[in-house]
Amino acid sequence: MIQKTLTLIAISVTLICCKKEQQKQTNNIVLLQEFTGPYGGVPAFDQLKIDDVKPAMLLGMELHLKDIDAIVNNSEPATFKNTIEAMERAGKELKNTQVYYGILSSNISTPEFRKIKSELAPIFSDFNSKITQNSKLFHRINTVYQESLKNPFPADQQRVIELIYKRFEMNGAKLNNSKKETYANINKELSNLYTQFASNVLHDEENYITYLTKDELGGLSTGFIKSAAKIAEDKGKKGKYAVTNTRSSMDPFLTYSTNRVLRKKVWENYYSRGDNGDAYDNNDIVAQILKLRKQRVALLGHQNYAEWRLQNRMAKTPENALKLMEAVWPAAIARVSEEVKDMQSLALATGENITIEPWDYRFYAEKVRKLKYDLDSDEVKQYLQLDKLVEAMHFVAGKLFHFKFTPVPENSVPVFHKDVKVWEVTRIDTNENIGLWYFDPYAREGKRSGAWATTYRSHTTFDGKTNVLGSNNSNFIKPAPGEALLVSWDDAITCFHEFGHALHFFSSNVKYPTLSSGVRDYTEFQSQLLERWLSTDLVIQNYLLHYQTGKPMSPELISKIKKAATFNKGFGTTEYLASALMDMKLHLADPTNIDIDQFERETLLSLNMPKELPMRHRTPHFNHVFSGEGYATGYYGYLWADVLTSDAAEAFANAPNGFYDEEMAEKLVKYLFAPSNSMDPEQAYLLFRGQKATIEPLMRDRGFPIPKK
Repeated sequence: MIQKTLTLIAISVTLICCKKEQQKQTNNIVLLQEFTGPYGGVPAFDQLKIDDVKPAMLLGMELHLKDIDAIVNNSEPATFKNTIEAMERAGKELKNTQVYYGILSSNISTPEFRKIKSELAPIFSDFNSKITQNSKLFHRINTVYQESLKNPFPADQQRVIELIYKRFEMNGAKLNNSKKETYANINKELSNLYTQFASNVLHDEENYITYLTKDELGGLSTGFIKSAAKIAEDKGKKGKYAVTNTRSSMDPFLTYSTNRVLRKKVWENYYSRGDNGDAYDNNDIVAQILKLRKQRVALLGHQNYAEWRLQNRMAKTPENALKLMEAVWPAAIARVSEEVKDMQSLALATGENITIEPWDYRFYAEKVRKLKYDLDSDEVKQYLQLDKLVEAMHFVAGKLFHFKFTPVPENSVPVFHKDVKVWEVTRIDTNENIGLWYFDPYAREGKRSGAWATTYRSHTTFDGKTNVLGSNNSNFIKPAPGEALLVSWDDAITCFHEFGHALHFFSSNVKYPTLSSGVRDYTEFQSQLLERWLSTDLVIQNYLLHYQTGKPMSPELISKIKKAATFNKGFGTTEYLASALMDMKLHLADPTNIDIDQFERETLLSLNMPKELPMRHRTPHFNHVFSGEGYATGYYGYLWADVLTSDAAEAFANAPNGFYDEEMAEKLVKYLFAPSNSMDPEQAYLLFRGQKATIEPLMRDRGFPIPKK
C-alpha cells in the first residue's frame, strides 16, 4: 500500500512537472495561448507573427497528442466522462493556433506563409492519423458506443457518441495495422496535393490581371473605374485601370463592358485558372487526387469516394443526390436555350452580327433584362450600399433572433487587417453578450476568392458558456476614398447568405463542441433561407436607399425587381448544377487513366451543356472540391438545401404576418438554428415544418415547370 502510494505521488509529481514545462513552452508563443481581453477573450491578431506559426502548430499538435495519451492510458474503464468528454476538451492549444493559421491561409496569405503551409500539410496529416487510427483510443470510444446501444444516453450525449464513433470508423479505425499505414500515407499525399492545388489557383488569381487604358472603359460604371484606377496605381501602373482575376471584378466587367475583345480576355483569364499548361496547372493534380481518394476508400470496402462520403449526409447515397440534380437539370438547360434565343435576337436586332459566346452572356442578359422588365441592374445597384446592407442584416437579426449588433470602439479589439470591422452581439431583451461579429469585406492580395463565414470560437456550455466569435468575409473591390461601395443584387444576396451562417453560429445552443459542426448538405439551408429577407418590404423600404439622395426605391422599381425574380434563372441554375454534377461524376468514374480535360469536355457534352456558358467552377480551379474535402461530392448540397429553403420560405410567406411572423421566427430559431448538429436534420426540419419538403416549391421559385412524377 505504501509502495503504491509512493508510486502515485511520483506519477503526480512527474505530471505536474510536465504541465509546468508545457505551460512554459506555451507562454513563449502567443498563438498557443488562451484568448484574453474583453468579450470572454479575443484572438491576439495584433501579435500574429509568421515566424511563430510553424513552432506553434508543431507544439500544439504535440500537446494535443499528450492529451490523447492521457485518455488512452487512463486505467479506469471507458466512460462518457473520461473518454468522450475528455476528447472534447483535448487540444485546446492547437485549436487556438488554428484560428491564426486559418486567417493566414484564407485572408492574408503570403508566399512565406504558403511555404510554411506546404511544410506543415504532411505533418498535420500524420497528426490526424495518429488520433483517428489510435487502436486503444478507438477501443475506448467503441466501449462507450456499444454501451449507448444497450442503454441510450441523454439525447445530446448520444448524438456526440454516434458522431465521434462514425468519424473514426469512416477514417479507418477498424482497419488492420498494414491498411492503417496505407490509409495514413494516402492522406499525407493528399494533404500535399490539396495545398498545391489551392496555391496554384491563388497564383493565377494574383498574376492574370487585365490592365485597361482610358479608351477601353466603355460601359463601365464610375465606381468601377475609380476602383480599377486605384488598384492599378497600387500595383505600380498609374494611369491604367486593373481588372483583377476574381469574381468580384470579372462579373461586373463582363456585365457592362462594351469591348467584346476585352470581355473575352477577362473571361478566359478567369475560367482558365489552374488550366494554363504551365507549372501552376492543376489537371494532373486533380487526377492524382481522384486516384488516391478511390484507393483510400477501397481500403474501407467502398466502391467509390462518393459512396463513402455521403453515408452520413442527408442524401445518404450518390444516387439520391444525382436523382435530385437530374430532376432539375432538363428544366435549367431548357431555360438557358430560351435566354440565349432572346439575347441572340436582341444582338441581331441592334445590328451586331455575332453569335452569343460565354463572354457575351452577362452583357446581353443585362440588355434583355432592360428590354423585358425595364429593369437596369446598374439602377438597382445605386440602392445597394454595402454599409446599408450590413444595417439591413442586423435589422433582420434583431427581428427574428432578438440580436443587437453594436460597433465596438476602434482599437478595442485586435484585428488582422485595418479593413476589418467588429461588432458586439447582444440579446435585445437582456443585453447579455453573445459574442463578436468580424467583417472583412474587401479583396486583397493573398486573400482567397469568394465569400465565406467562419468562427474563431464556437458556442458550447461544456466548461461554462463561451461567447461566440464569428466572421463574414467577402471580396468586394475596395472603393476609391470617399466613394460608396455599391454592390449587385446577386452580391447582396450573397451577403445575406453568409450572414445566415454567422447567425447559425450565434444562435447555437449546444453543450459539446462536436455538435457545433453541421451536416454539409443541411448547413447551407439556414443561410440560403436568410437570403429571402433581402427582398422583404421592410428591408427594401428602410435600407435599400439611393446612395446619393437617401430615398428608398420607388414602388415601380420594387415591382420590377419582383417581377424579374425568375429572370436568368437558367444561367444561375445551370452554371451551378454543371459544377455539382461534374463533382459527383468525377468521383463515380474510374480514375485509373483519367484525362481531366477530356473527362470535363465529354461529361458536359453528354449532359447537353449549353455552349454559351461555363460551369461556375471549372475542375482545375474547383477549390471547394480539390483544395480539401469539405465539399468533395458535396457541392450538390446547395441544391439539396434549396429544396428545404423553398419549402420553408413558402411556410413563412403563408404565415399570418409573413416573413416577420413571430411564431414562425420562434420555430425558426428553436428548430433550425439553435440545435446545430445536436439532432438529426430531418427530425429538426419536421419539427419546424410539420411535413417533409418537396421539390415543387423549388421549381416554382425558379419559374421552372414541375416535373411529372
